[in-house]
Amino acid sequence: MYIQLSWRNIWRNKKRTIIAAASVFFAVLLAAVMRSGQLGSYSYMIHSSAKLYTGYLQVQGHGYWENRSIDKSIHLDETIKQEISEVPNIISINPRLETFALASFETSTKVAQVIGIDPQMENEMTGLKDKMVKGQYLSAGSDGALVAEGLAELLKVDIGDTITIIGQGYHGVTAAALIPVSGFIKMPFQDMNNALVFISLSNAQSIYAAEKRITSLSVMVDAARHLDKALTDLDRILENEYAVMTWDEMLPDLKQNIQLDNASGIIMMIILYIVIAFGVFGTVMMMISERAKEFGILIAVGMRKKRLVLVTTIETILVSFIGVAAGILGSLPVIFYLNANPLPITGDAAKTFDSLGIEPIFYFGTDPIIFYGQAVVILFIALATAFYPVLFIRRLKPVEAIHG
Repeated sequence: MYIQLSWRNIWRNKKRTIIAAASVFFAVLLAAVMRSGQLGSYSYMIHSSAKLYTGYLQVQGHGYWENRSIDKSIHLDETIKQEISEVPNIISINPRLETFALASFETSTKVAQVIGIDPQMENEMTGLKDKMVKGQYLSAGSDGALVAEGLAELLKVDIGDTITIIGQGYHGVTAAALIPVSGFIKMPFQDMNNALVFISLSNAQSIYAAEKRITSLSVMVDAARHLDKALTDLDRILENEYAVMTWDEMLPDLKQNIQLDNASGIIMMIILYIVIAFGVFGTVMMMISERAKEFGILIAVGMRKKRLVLVTTIETILVSFIGVAAGILGSLPVIFYLNANPLPITGDAAKTFDSLGIEPIFYFGTDPIIFYGQAVVILFIALATAFYPVLFIRRLKPVEAIHG
């Protein structure tokens, strides 16, 4: 009966109800779009950085990350690799054998990071083939090398020249080889562009006497929100025989930058919530004040104040729920449109993104928490304003209210 009475009451004055619901609607819409932009940009940054090199996860030997020694390399049989690739939400795996060596050509010698890759898997994860600026991409059994453009300039080599690499292989074996240059690649970071040499994984394992061994298996997940689930599945498969590192452990600077930006974003959201709270409170106060005479008459004819408080509280809940539901429905097409058509970034900011190897666009996320999270917060703010009708009715004097 109370719910039915409250529902009829809110629609007795349609204009008043629409104004109140609209204030909640725009609050939910604005908060959802703002949070979508924040979380979407973070997910995009993490995905781009993980895809560039590290992956979301890496399977390594225990202690490898601390000293990057080839002696900490591991042997993963094909059965384990197959199990890992079949884990839900894992979209690709990428084995690598990484070490350092002296790279020289004629009279020029530089320290280089030599990375043995599976050309197809590497391209699926990082798009390495798209970074080619000259020459031919590697094949699975290739004996050539892809040299970073900056390193090629320092060594003064060209396509077809042969570079010498000298380093230390597995368990102290001397590693030396003459490798023809197949192509040049351009990396987004200058440090990487001045140091990287890619060779086929089989060639690297032969040169460094590390047959069937790798230093890491990079794992890509379809979305950052599925990382914990994928990590749990990996731990179950590997049974603590190998170390598993997450992107935030391998890229602590990126994690700190995101946390700092997220903290400032939360402060902005709090300010927005405060503005929203005052807006909703003002609307509710207007609704209650203009009904003072009505409340006075109801109390005068015998309606108990606690029942009137219950009715007005239900009214506030119904109006807030209408506004929140409309806000969620209204934000869905806006956010999904922005997700499908991200905003381009121009000017100096675009140059910064380009230098990081990230496409200069502003993404919007579609994580469900964006919608129901903001809706729940705004709903609680709206419901908190129900305390005003309670205090107003408790202090109401029927005679004064009836006479205006």
